[in-house]
Amino acid sequence: MKSKHIHNRKDHLAIRSDSLLARQQGASLLEGIAYLGIAAIVVLGAVSLLTGAFGSAKANQMTEEVVAIRTAVRKLYIGQSYPTSSLVPSLLLANAIPNTLARPTNTTLSNSWGGAVTIVGTTTGFTITYNAVPQDVCVSMISGASGWTQIDQGGNNPITSFPATVSNANSLCSVNSAAGNAVTFTAS
Repeated sequence: MKSKHIHNRKDHLAIRSDSLLARQQGASLLEGIAYLGIAAIVVLGAVSLLTGAFGSAKANQMTEEVVAIRTAVRKLYIGQSYPTSSLVPSLLLANAIPNTLARPTNTTLSNSWGGAVTIVGTTTGFTITYNAVPQDVCVSMISGASGWTQIDQGGNNPITSFPATVSNANSLCSVNSAAGNAVTFTAS
């Protein structure tokens, strides 16, 4: 006689239900890849925002440096004519240079991008030149600048009307290579 296997429907569902749960534990490979993809997008977005924030901070720092130097030169030489030579040694002795500028020697300064910063007296005032300024920082810094006689880069398209417009800043800050822009601020 043949034996019949009688299965209780309830037991059968319970076994099947347990095996489905066992298969669903943890994330599948596709879910893991999706999670990693989302995480990568979040990280890239954060890096992009930080890069923009650092560029903006550098533009603010450079603006503060240039204005502080202008104020220091005017204060140091108040009631006198400016010597027609480098003013850096005198400003360093007077401790009138912002601490954010590097001092490679006792007579030279360099900015955040490694470019030379020069301060030279003229017969009618003085100039402050920042070299190796990235284009985005240059535009941010010059847009809205005021209190200068002139701002230029190699004599090309000098800005003489202030506050400087964004259009003027875009024209002046034309170098987008690693060499950067050489921006000269003239004051009297």
